[in-house]
Amino acid sequence: MVQYNFKKITVVPNGKEFIDIILSRTQRQTPTVVHKGYSISRLRQFYMRKVKYTQQNFHEKLSTIIEEFPRLDDIHPFYGDLLHVLYNKDHYKLALGQINTARNLISKIAKDYVRLLKYGDSLYRCKSLKVAALGRMCTVIKRIAPSLAYLEQIRQHMARLPSIDPNTRTILICGYPNVGKSSFINKITRADVDVQPYAFTTKSLFVGHTDYKYLRYQVIDTPGILDRPFEDRNIIEMCSITALAHLRAAVLFFLDISGSCGYSIAAQAALFHSIKSLFMNKPLIIVCNKTDLQPLEGISEEDAKLVMEMKAEAMKTVIGQGGDPLNDEGVLLTMSTLTEEGVVSVKNAACERLLDQRVELKMKSKKMNDCLNRFHVAVPKPRDQKERPPCIPQAVLEGMAKQQAAEKEKRKLERDLEEENGGAGVYSASLKKHYILKNDDWKEDIMPEILDGHNVYDFIDPDVLQRLEELEQEEGLRAEEEDDDFEMDGKELTLEEQEALAEIRKKKSLLIQQHRIKKSTAESRPTVPRKFDKEKKFTSERMGRQLSALGLDPTLAINRFRSKSRGRKRERSLGRGGNDGDDVMDMDVDQPNKKLRARSRSLSRSRSMSRPPGEVVAGEGFKDSAQKVKALKLAKKSVKKRNKDARRGEADRVIPTLKPKHLFSGKRSIGKTTRR
Repeated sequence: MVQYNFKKITVVPNGKEFIDIILSRTQRQTPTVVHKGYSISRLRQFYMRKVKYTQQNFHEKLSTIIEEFPRLDDIHPFYGDLLHVLYNKDHYKLALGQINTARNLISKIAKDYVRLLKYGDSLYRCKSLKVAALGRMCTVIKRIAPSLAYLEQIRQHMARLPSIDPNTRTILICGYPNVGKSSFINKITRADVDVQPYAFTTKSLFVGHTDYKYLRYQVIDTPGILDRPFEDRNIIEMCSITALAHLRAAVLFFLDISGSCGYSIAAQAALFHSIKSLFMNKPLIIVCNKTDLQPLEGISEEDAKLVMEMKAEAMKTVIGQGGDPLNDEGVLLTMSTLTEEGVVSVKNAACERLLDQRVELKMKSKKMNDCLNRFHVAVPKPRDQKERPPCIPQAVLEGMAKQQAAEKEKRKLERDLEEENGGAGVYSASLKKHYILKNDDWKEDIMPEILDGHNVYDFIDPDVLQRLEELEQEEGLRAEEEDDDFEMDGKELTLEEQEALAEIRKKKSLLIQQHRIKKSTAESRPTVPRKFDKEKKFTSERMGRQLSALGLDPTLAINRFRSKSRGRKRERSLGRGGNDGDDVMDMDVDQPNKKLRARSRSLSRSRSMSRPPGEVVAGEGFKDSAQKVKALKLAKKSVKKRNKDARRGEADRVIPTLKPKHLFSGKRSIGKTTRR
């Protein structure tokens, strides 16, 4: 079990938030109404209660901070040294000491002012003493604001620390940067440590978990260590040194024999000898990684000699644990995290060495003797030299013989066939082998697919894909011919027609250009009414002149243009009157008579035809008018009850009350804080 869970430490508010929390709680939880007509004892009690309550809240908050942060002298030495490396225990203790001093000062201030309030002789005097007491308490909190901010940063960082149990079975991975430590932990655990082709990718301790012989092992990936004096090592390297010094674990020292990490074998051997004092009384395994780039047998003699010296040092740890000095198995291992060759064997060797050491330590402990005293193993001793073979009744022997014969004659089940033919996922049971047919050879035949009384296979053309390609090619050729026919060729026209065609194409290109210019400036161009159109670009007379110039008859186009103009309703409505026919013909040109205009407008309105509600318009989504009428009836029926009750509908305008008065007015009594 993990003993230290730093994620449960309460958030430390900054100075301003701290004061706001305490003063607002005092305002909410203590009485606020007082009158000068009250007796002096009641006034004193009123303000003494406020001062005491504020002091209690400050005391509780500050005590929670002091108690929840770990004491470096009481926790495991690994965590004590790790916190010292990360945060500097002098600064850490100083910050907690300032919090403790502030707590004592606030208690002393409250005690002094309560004593003064006992002798307050008026409402004004008592109120002034209360204000002074609360002000001095807040001043104390403001002075420790930097310490509160520092502790909050430490809390956030401690919450991100990995949960490491110093007492469980642990495998520790160490070595130079970029030798394959993080790749190894990613292979044997479910940890996801970032792996990059440069040094110091891992900047803190990472934890993963793996299983071996039904036991859970904790695997710790440490940052890379450089071979330099202890005083020159940075915080990242000191995390690794702290883990090596205080954790009782099996140590895997990774060695990059290919040299691709940027450090030679000699430099890595020097690092090994400089920190070998940290490996004492721990199972040590030398792991030669990246054998896919450089096998161990292919290194130079000098490098091989250095590796053998490191192996000899590792053998000392085996001998120190009471192992066989001639058995060097599991001390020097090779592997490649890229090809995963040897990864599992390294993991198993480390777990086995660690398990043996822990069992041996437990056997040597005093607890083992206490346990052995409770056990007694009885071993029977022979009373004479007579042989006493086991006596099995004849009936039992016959039954066993029959059972064995029955097992030999037992028919094969589907499970047996499955195991013989590759197991689950490979073997597929045949559902046709039990069919009762005239000929057993027909059982595995493919059954025909029948559709509408016809065998589908009779209509399948094996060359259907080839036929489809031919059809697509033929359609492409036809489309090209149609495109060619659509383009008018000038060679088939007369000279006048060719000139007219060139004029039309030129006009068409100009219109396209004008349209593009208008479209690009449509958002910024103001809309100009027709009465301000001085150029008269869109009149029927101009269109007629242009078409006549091109040699075309403009009569049909002008009639169609006028039929869609604004004066269409007015002309038709007045034309039905009968008496005013002569005036109607001049309606588009001039209509000075106001009565005629008013009459035309009224007639056009009275005789305009509105669309019936059941008529279906394209795009409404209804199949026919009956369906639309039914939908309108259902819509009316659904809102009928709401309209009858004067309830607000989805089309009504809503102005929500942002601050309801019943929630934001008045003072609540003690204990009514559940609403917030």
